[in-house]
Amino acid sequence: MGSRYPIQRALPATPRFTVGRDHHGWWVVQDRLDRVGGLFANEAAALHFASEESNRDARAVCRAPAGKCVELDGLTTGAAPVVERSYLRRIA
Repeated sequence: MGSRYPIQRALPATPRFTVGRDHHGWWVVQDRLDRVGGLFANEAAALHFASEESNRDARAVCRAPAGKCVELDGLTTGAAPVVERSYLRRIA
């Protein structure tokens, strides 16, 4: 009889970067580690920045759903709620 080894399933890692719009309509890249981030004029620039900062690891970048605001602490403020991580979806 052969030995049995338990199957280990890797839990999905929490994405490092969240890309979405703030309450003003600017594109925001928010870093879960609070190391980098920024405001961008368009989605392509925000996604490019997040992709480069994560060494092009698509698992590290997620997109906030339309209608959910992503605020960058210290730069964007307002009455709009900050997006909850449970609403995020991966880019790739």
